[in-house]
Amino acid sequence: MNSNGSRKRPRSPRVTALEFAPGRLAQFWRAARRRDVLPRLALTLASVAAMASVMQAWAPPFKYHVGYVPGRNITAREGFDIPDPLAIGMETQKFIHFEKGETIVKAEQALTAESLEVLRAEHQAFLEKLTRVRMVERLLAVVALILSLFTLCGYYVYYRDRRLVADLRRFSITLVMAVVAVLLARWTAPDPWRAEVIPLLLFGMTFGIAYGRELALVFSLALCVLLAVADGYSLAELIVVVGVVAAAVVQINRVRSRRKLIKVGFYAGLFAPLLTIGVGLLNEQPLSTPLLTAAARNGVWTLLAGFLVTGLLPFIEGLFGVLTEISLLELGDVAHPLLQELVRRAPGTYNHSINVASIAEAAAESVGARGLLVRVGAYFHDIGKMLKPHYFVENQGNEASRHDSLVPAMSTLIIIAHIKDGADLARAHHLPEPIIEFIEQHHGTTLVEYFYRRANEQSESNPDAGQVEESSFRYPGPKPLSIEAAVLMLADAVESASRVLVEPTPARIESLVEEIAMKKLLDGQFDECDLTLKQLRVIQDSLVKSLTAVYHGRLKYPDQRTA
Repeated sequence: MNSNGSRKRPRSPRVTALEFAPGRLAQFWRAARRRDVLPRLALTLASVAAMASVMQAWAPPFKYHVGYVPGRNITAREGFDIPDPLAIGMETQKFIHFEKGETIVKAEQALTAESLEVLRAEHQAFLEKLTRVRMVERLLAVVALILSLFTLCGYYVYYRDRRLVADLRRFSITLVMAVVAVLLARWTAPDPWRAEVIPLLLFGMTFGIAYGRELALVFSLALCVLLAVADGYSLAELIVVVGVVAAAVVQINRVRSRRKLIKVGFYAGLFAPLLTIGVGLLNEQPLSTPLLTAAARNGVWTLLAGFLVTGLLPFIEGLFGVLTEISLLELGDVAHPLLQELVRRAPGTYNHSINVASIAEAAAESVGARGLLVRVGAYFHDIGKMLKPHYFVENQGNEASRHDSLVPAMSTLIIIAHIKDGADLARAHHLPEPIIEFIEQHHGTTLVEYFYRRANEQSESNPDAGQVEESSFRYPGPKPLSIEAAVLMLADAVESASRVLVEPTPARIESLVEEIAMKKLLDGQFDECDLTLKQLRVIQDSLVKSLTAVYHGRLKYPDQRTA
């Protein structure tokens, strides 16, 4: 008994009562049973089955091609017969028989079309003698390889870019494209074209544009390995394919002109022949016509892939819902109908948007974010204000505020409505989804403080008034989901607040930016994006620098009079 009269539990029940965190297997099982996970698992398993079918995983591949110089004798794995070419056209068909273990092609002899036909006949005889057990064993091995590569890619996506998994449509497109890329690569691989590098380049460059170079490299490497298994590539051939694809993908960054992708194909096309020749020589292939032909062919195919991706760029953007710098430059034209209407209806808001775009672009570039995307997003972020322009202070001029005759709750509804109105206008004019996200996220769930304070003051002065709910005076959100949206939120807030500074000195501007940034941070507005404290400090410094340049002091000349 304890001193307080309660019974003391023995040690073993106390130990067994402890609850430990579930292990990895338990966490996986719990996640797998979630309703949103099951469709993705089903799609993944279906794509694994489709990939195994495309690779013909149950049958060993035929791995020879014209011009290849074997380093050792190629012998028959099974006995087989081929028609005697000297007896073609004769009444009695004659055959040439090869015994198991007999040499078909001697070492250091380049394969010709005739020797390739003999090797094909030997391969077909080998497949016919292959037992079902061996076929099932190979099928299971290849399926295990596909699952392993898909799992590695899934881990990378989960920890680096979850938007690919979060969007079921994008996830489905990714799996379909992976299977189609391997299918087309196998279809174009046989002699004389040997063009398997084109589908792999199209896949890698497309993913580089849509999701960045890192993800494109991971997925492309996985597909190269699968193609090597499907077509029986040697290590040297795998190195060539991986090197050519990587040479193109690493150049994919921000596509600001249509010539960019052609340049990518051109420079990768210069690299491809050098890599083909170098790897061929290391693999003891003679520097002869077959090797030089393969090098030139790889260079031409790589350049062609650059032109193909350039032509397919609009379809890539529509398919994946991404915006390249080319589209952003076109979208940011001030002649856009929405921007022209904003100038006509709400010139103050338009001027505010232009200023926000300028300082936000510089701030985004300072932390490595997409400055051009932020600039174009800033142009459109307040288009919803054009429907009720005179309820916003930048458009009121010398008129009395229309909010003086409204209760704070009604004023708040009008102010908050510009988010939904802006998103509706954007969708009606078919603006891309990334721009609509800026419109919806640039206020997050922040509090409309002015009207919230007015409502509290009226509530305190009126005993019969009910309690003011803070949630009724907050924007609906969502909070910024990207660094670019967080930058726009800060730039929008500091640009508006800086307009009311009596003397916008550098010290006052710095204090204002610091206050607004800390208020957003402590309010949890950056909880949903990957913004770090270090990046926040860099963004603050950039905003201070830009606003100081806007409000810089000017020297007064002796004869100058005040206007």
